[in-house]
Amino acid sequence: MQWQKWGFIACTGTGICALVLLCDFATWATQGEYVHNRLHEHFLQTDSPRPIAIPKGSPLMTRTDPGRRAKAAIVVLARNSDLSGVLLSMQRMEERFNGKYQYPYVFLNEEEFGADFKQQTSASTASQTMYGLIPKEHWSLPSWLEQEDFDAARARMKQAGVLYADKASYHFMCRFYSGFFHQHPLLQEFDYYWRMEPDVHYYCDLDYDPFVFMEERGIHYGFVITVVELPKTIPSLWNTTRGFMDKYAASLPEQNLMDFVTSGDDYNLCHFWSNFEIGSFSFLRSKEYQAYFDHLDKANGFFMERWGDAPVHSLAAAMFLNKSQVHHFQDIGYRHNSFTHCPACL
Repeated sequence: MQWQKWGFIACTGTGICALVLLCDFATWATQGEYVHNRLHEHFLQTDSPRPIAIPKGSPLMTRTDPGRRAKAAIVVLARNSDLSGVLLSMQRMEERFNGKYQYPYVFLNEEEFGADFKQQTSASTASQTMYGLIPKEHWSLPSWLEQEDFDAARARMKQAGVLYADKASYHFMCRFYSGFFHQHPLLQEFDYYWRMEPDVHYYCDLDYDPFVFMEERGIHYGFVITVVELPKTIPSLWNTTRGFMDKYAASLPEQNLMDFVTSGDDYNLCHFWSNFEIGSFSFLRSKEYQAYFDHLDKANGFFMERWGDAPVHSLAAAMFLNKSQVHHFQDIGYRHNSFTHCPACL
């Protein structure tokens, strides 16, 4: 038995849906062989997109103990102006999963949440809701970088057409998710997180607990979609990462996932789409991950370029985790903007 190839359904503005086979994370044979296939150059146009299938005998058919809970939270980075989108995501999350399991929500913002935001979100769930302010040093330029240099870099990238590069807040967000959100005081009591964005649709009822599923199996990172990064956003990320690997070669496990993110000696631009991720804080809080982030941070790529948290998390997972510690949640139906994952059981 092998895992099926997979992709996502991307609905275009013309109404035509494309089944996009991007970075095929893996197929596992019964003997545990890992097979990597790069499919991101293939696009299949179809008027009737076929859902992605979960193979019979999938480990996802094994349910978790309904009475067990992990130390986990649903984490939402949002502004007060995102309230309507947050409420929409919460409604779907409650209907499909959390109404039954009642994990707490942790809302984070670089500004104080207003009373209306707190009242409406807390009224949308029976779970505990927590509201945190991001420390200024986690949402601003580092002390060693000058504002003038950042402004000049943003202007240069805007001229070059680098997506979102002119928005200072986008740079702050990518750096925050890459190196700081797991350090927030409100999250210290938790072992796992589920990242939830505003305006998300969840299409499938979950009758098991992904947090417990990961805890029982020693999984540190879970995803639903992989995509190819825009090369203009990360021109020096791979060379900077290689510099880290050369410096800390002794800390890298022999069994890892570098074959997934590399073609020869180069980064193939594949990454886990981090707008949906379920992860362990022990991975992000590890000394290896922190050393990697510090190395990247000092290189200034979060500001002089437009490094995103998705390739950073993905490269870190590829370096420090093995295939048994990363999981594709094929049975979680998900849509955010034009990115959709549609599962179905065979």
